[in-house]
Amino acid sequence: MSELRLNLITGNWVVIATDRAKRPDDFVRDVEKHTSLPYEPKCPFCAGNESMTPHDIQRFPAEGPWQLRVVPNKFAALSLDTEPERHNMGRLHRMGGFGSHEVVIETPQHHQSLTDYDEAHVSNLLRIYRDRFRALYEISAIEHVIVFKNHGKAAGTSLAHPHSQIIATPVVPMQVRERMHEYMRYFDHTGECLMCSTLADELADGRRIMIESEYFVSFVPYAALSPFHLWVFPRHHQGSFAQINESQLQDLARHLQKLLRTLKAAVGDPSYNFIIRSNSPESCHREYFHWYLSIVPRVAKAAGFELGSGMFINASVPEDSAAFLREFLVQ
Repeated sequence: MSELRLNLITGNWVVIATDRAKRPDDFVRDVEKHTSLPYEPKCPFCAGNESMTPHDIQRFPAEGPWQLRVVPNKFAALSLDTEPERHNMGRLHRMGGFGSHEVVIETPQHHQSLTDYDEAHVSNLLRIYRDRFRALYEISAIEHVIVFKNHGKAAGTSLAHPHSQIIATPVVPMQVRERMHEYMRYFDHTGECLMCSTLADELADGRRIMIESEYFVSFVPYAALSPFHLWVFPRHHQGSFAQINESQLQDLARHLQKLLRTLKAAVGDPSYNFIIRSNSPESCHREYFHWYLSIVPRVAKAAGFELGSGMFINASVPEDSAAFLREFLVQ
């Protein structure tokens, strides 16, 4: 029989469709064909084509040939050149498109992906994320910053060259507000952080754990919203991604690299999104929430039921997904 599981962290009920559950290997897709060339003449992110992108916000290293660049998005959703003025006309509310939209160019090489980088390069990428995360929160009127990566067509990527994005908004998105409210309510009722409690439950159960290390734990959530959904939690309470230190950066880099390589080996390099879900630096000492990284492989599609109900149907049992992925876990 199918069952419904409640994902306390997202607030979503998930239908675990055991009656029509697929074997984990049923989600394996044909690998998208990518160019094997390190340089694409028309690609604005390739080394040598720097004139095709706006000015550098940050680069690594600061001198000499670059390995990582942060530039304003040429087609930005939001801009710091706009005033965050609000205009209310009855029930019609709007404000200027104030905010920031940055692109992190992850490598000078067109044909590489995160699974090809060495650990030091992934650590440097995460350090760039942290630095820009901190810097954007220092801008007056910025209320929320989200770091994310879209990989593959099904995940919404528009350019093949490996890149990720950072968007800062002048409002806190409703999804974030609602979740924070629930985390506060859970803390008021129990005196515990929901993320810490969830992690303790996952470690005690063990069936959905992927990787354990000194600073992080990776696992498939009990009520995963989709097949092979993965979370990476700090092992110890940490309110904001802004707090991550050098040792933790290196440890997180190992988790991220292993998980993405495992997905590639197990499911055929699926499209995926990963998102860093975090509170602001000024909220780092709050006890009711700690940040985490979510990886969502796009091996299934949301349809009318999901859109109409806000519930998800997962045709892969989370325990089976974790067991299947562990068989391919790259050491």
